[in-house]
Amino acid sequence: MQRIDHPLPWSHLGCERSISVFRFGSGERKAYIQASLHADELPGMRTAWELKKRLAELEAQGALNGVVELVPVANPLGLGQLLQGNHQGRFEAGSGKNFNRDFVELSAPVAQRLAGALGDDPHANVRLIRQAMSAVLAELPPAASQLQGMQRVLLSHACTADVVLDLHCDTEAALHMYALPQHWPQWRSLAAHLDVKVGLLAEDSGGSSFDEACSLPWLRLSQQFPEAAIPLACLATTLELGGQADTGGVEAQAHAEGILAFLAEQGLIAGEWPAPGRDACEAMPFEGTEWLYAPHPGVVSFLRPAGSWVEVGEPIFEVIDPLSDRVSTVCAGTSGVLFAVERLRYAQPGFWLAKVAGREALRHGRLLND
Repeated sequence: MQRIDHPLPWSHLGCERSISVFRFGSGERKAYIQASLHADELPGMRTAWELKKRLAELEAQGALNGVVELVPVANPLGLGQLLQGNHQGRFEAGSGKNFNRDFVELSAPVAQRLAGALGDDPHANVRLIRQAMSAVLAELPPAASQLQGMQRVLLSHACTADVVLDLHCDTEAALHMYALPQHWPQWRSLAAHLDVKVGLLAEDSGGSSFDEACSLPWLRLSQQFPEAAIPLACLATTLELGGQADTGGVEAQAHAEGILAFLAEQGLIAGEWPAPGRDACEAMPFEGTEWLYAPHPGVVSFLRPAGSWVEVGEPIFEVIDPLSDRVSTVCAGTSGVLFAVERLRYAQPGFWLAKVAGREALRHGRLLND
């Protein structure tokens, strides 16, 4: 195991922080796994620790057929952001920016560098594109903030990987994942290993989140250079490991073993690994996600647990105003998987309370919330 520490810029202000990357194995192929880019989403960090131990064992056994880079703490900036005892890990306190938005878009500068250089050899094209991605990131002007520097470090490691797992969670949720539609056939096995309840698919959900900053450039380059053989060479996903409170050891160990079994299927780990014990979940268009809101303030009582299949018109939660005695029942407007609910139990205007993944498109344009 090799540990690589990247100090973040602007450390002279008395707030020195660094990104630690743990590198296991050797070879041409690589998987990259990071956890808790939203720093208050800790199930991934707990799973990463289990992965760290297991990868050290596998490396000692000579079982790694490639490189696995692991970043257990992807966001040291957000770890210390507490407000009156509540962790504020989703947005940078100083700027208000979401830690998982606005990563560098690589396809345009890479296309400019490689115009006329890509041919009919997919392996050669992959090498050229990855070299160009690394060069683009290395030649950027100095980072203007620690947030920008942190994002560049993370992307510089991930953009040269064959498989990228960005471990997140929702508030209270069943396991779910986000990916390109073109990659879903390859992700089905991971979904089955982990008992993921729904895959949410979109080519571009808006916002340049980390997983799409890794995978989407390959799709854009293949479209810009149709005469060249450009595979979708970065299999990247945001993997939501349940809810924020789901940091139990048993669950983390199971998640780690499922991820390792998937990496073995991808050829990165040798040995015998168990096949998934269940079928893969259904994938839904991310455009088919319905966000449910309360019609008025009040105490919220959920009527269905996260992970349930719900039908149109099925009650999802009640909102009760104890002063006016107004009671409202909010029902599903689409059939699908109720994959996440809000952990807060008092309805506020403009804040979602439940998400249902359906089969039919309901929204267009930018699909990510802030």
